[in-house]
Amino acid sequence: MALDDDIALLARQPLLSLMERDALRLVAFAAENRILRAGDVLFRAGEPSDGAVLIVSGSIALTSREDGQPAEEIVGAGALIGEMALFTSVARQVTAIAREPTQLMRLSRSVMRRVLAESPASAEAVATAISDRLRGFVSQLTAVQDALTAIERR
Repeated sequence: MALDDDIALLARQPLLSLMERDALRLVAFAAENRILRAGDVLFRAGEPSDGAVLIVSGSIALTSREDGQPAEEIVGAGALIGEMALFTSVARQVTAIAREPTQLMRLSRSVMRRVLAESPASAEAVATAISDRLRGFVSQLTAVQDALTAIERR
């Protein structure tokens, strides 16, 4: 896949689309391209993460259960798995298994940090978007808390 194609794929991600083109170019250039066979495990729940994975083609089953039950979610081309792991160290919440031959772009947190350090405008745009998301989550949690409090008072 050509570098411009990789940049275009990254630019389709809401958070990454906020980054300047030169910053995205650096991320795309440093990305590790990988192909999985059907049944290959990309990572397991509980493992430490060091970045995100963008599905170029194919599909990945995501599950938090190890009991053989069907996957809770199937994601395909264009899905970014582990977006927050680009910015902070977190444990993987799910196990990810290729359902078919799947091409991936692995994006590392260390590269993202270097790129954002060299691109203050991109860093500010991403930080603002994450801050907005957090405010939205807090607002949603407050609404849930208010609803639960109202139920308890009945």
